[in-house]
Amino acid sequence: MVPTGSYLLLSAAFFTIGLLGVLVRRNAIVIFMSIEIMLNAANLAFIALSHQLGSLRGQVFVFFVLAVAAAEVAVGLAIMVAIFRQRGSVDVDEIHLLKG
Repeated sequence: MVPTGSYLLLSAAFFTIGLLGVLVRRNAIVIFMSIEIMLNAANLAFIALSHQLGSLRGQVFVFFVLAVAAAEVAVGLAIMVAIFRQRGSVDVDEIHLLKG
């Protein structure tokens, strides 16, 4: 049996990798993928702690996080496709559409 601390350490590693991807990369698709890694790291932590505590609350939170992630992907991908059609690039530094 794998201890809960190992799952939490793996979750922290995934979250760190996702955070570095968000901070370092300039491509919008890579940034969205890094955000997905961060959300899945949170899901892993929820499931590990839920199993340790013997509660289903963490698993319920996972369903909400998955719903938010699905909505984020759908809306984000639609915005990126629209920007790519207009600008020809999804580089974050080149996108100035939302500045007022």
